[in-house]
Amino acid sequence: MNSNSQVFRRRWAKVGVAGVLAAVAVSGVAAGGAAGSSGSKKAVKIAYLSFAVANSYDAPMLAAAQKAAKAAGATTITVQDANNSPTTQLNQLQTVASSHQYNAIIVQPIFGTGLITSVQAAIKSGIKVVNMDQELGPNLSTDKPQVAGLSGNVVFVPTEIGKKLGKLALQACAAHKLNPCNIGYLDDIKASALDVALSQAFGGAIAGHSTVGIVAEGQDFFTPSIGLSAVQTMLQANPNINLIVGSDQGIEGAVQAVDPSKVVLIGYGASVAGIKGVASGAWYGDVAQLPASEGRDAVQCAVQAVRTGKGCGGIDPVAKLPNGGVVTKSNVSKFHGEWPG
Repeated sequence: MNSNSQVFRRRWAKVGVAGVLAAVAVSGVAAGGAAGSSGSKKAVKIAYLSFAVANSYDAPMLAAAQKAAKAAGATTITVQDANNSPTTQLNQLQTVASSHQYNAIIVQPIFGTGLITSVQAAIKSGIKVVNMDQELGPNLSTDKPQVAGLSGNVVFVPTEIGKKLGKLALQACAAHKLNPCNIGYLDDIKASALDVALSQAFGGAIAGHSTVGIVAEGQDFFTPSIGLSAVQTMLQANPNINLIVGSDQGIEGAVQAVDPSKVVLIGYGASVAGIKGVASGAWYGDVAQLPASEGRDAVQCAVQAVRTGKGCGGIDPVAKLPNGGVVTKSNVSKFHGEWPG
């Protein structure tokens, strides 16, 4: 399988929706606007293509989508679970698009560029398509739609997360007087397009600081237990590591392997676990993602498109968070995790 197609074998560890809390982002779609300005209640039948229903990141997204559908009225969601298989997801997309049972499709890509042709065909047939969470296209630096005719593109921007992680790392190095600041960097799936974009943006953000650099790398596969093992391996080879950066799941593993008074921890995801870690001081900071907000906004875009013919364009819910979604102990009270971690 192409390594890029594995990018979102994500968050295998904890299943459930216990981490769904109130969203702090302002919705990219006006509240109540999903029904359209005319108040039309045209039936909306959505095929919801999830990359994996049974995981701690996706479950809150689906729960929020279902809640938004109920609020919109006359809206149904039929879930298609690809269970981390890009081939399965492509087949599901082609099947629902040709079934004539749906007037809207929400797709959460596993391997975005591989879906483009089928998405284009669905749009051409008159189905409203909304992309959600991951980029549907080769550019991982934008929230703008990359397929003509999309009714919405509700995503986080990988390069923005990487830049924010880099700036947060520099801030932590200075605050803790780490000189040199020796970084252990945890990829999730190193060869994936997502991780390449994140790591390159991170590297660009810390470039030019001679006392700050990555001295070791590992992979956590979005799993705390694998993150723990990776960090132990990095520390054995590089005991001088004093800062570790990775996804929340990776940092959940790292915190079991280090003394937080000696090794600074920075995550991304702003899960319930991550927010608690920052609040307690065990983690220096985190960079937010909002899966529940994405699920809600994607449904509102789809309903609006079916009922009014108007799309939503590009939406990055994180962009409207306090401090651009960068969480530190000074502002952690303003954030609430939307997924368990």
